[in-house]
Amino acid sequence: MSQRIKGQEVRVTMVSPTGNVESIGSGGVSSFELEFKTEILSEGYLGETTERKDDIFKGVSGRMEFHLDRQSYFGFVQQVVDRSQRRSPAGARFNVLVALSFPNGERPRVLLEDVFFGPLPVNVGGRDEYVSANVEFECAQGRFLF
Repeated sequence: MSQRIKGQEVRVTMVSPTGNVESIGSGGVSSFELEFKTEILSEGYLGETTERKDDIFKGVSGRMEFHLDRQSYFGFVQQVVDRSQRRSPAGARFNVLVALSFPNGERPRVLLEDVFFGPLPVNVGGRDEYVSANVEFECAQGRFLF
């Protein structure tokens, strides 16, 4: 049996500033991407034959696409807009938890705290297509929980 993980073993959950726990895209998350951003620094010095290397961590970014099956997505958009316009408490935070269930029983999770969102579009591709949303996000830190 293969020990690789499939998308069906991944769950994405968000805690909104109001404390509500929701499965984002309950209509079906069709894709999810998570990137821990690092950057390589190179500097050359006189008298040395090669550059010195270092790296820095620049946060976490990602995106997901899902199909809408209820109006909760629009409530989420309103909460993001309210926070970005400073109409909600300064401590209003979105947290995202990504849970992965490997076939061998391992269950790592990634906790993304104080997440910020980019454009929040709604895509209506045509009469025979499901309405979808693409959400891009970033945060300063992601923690692995084993």
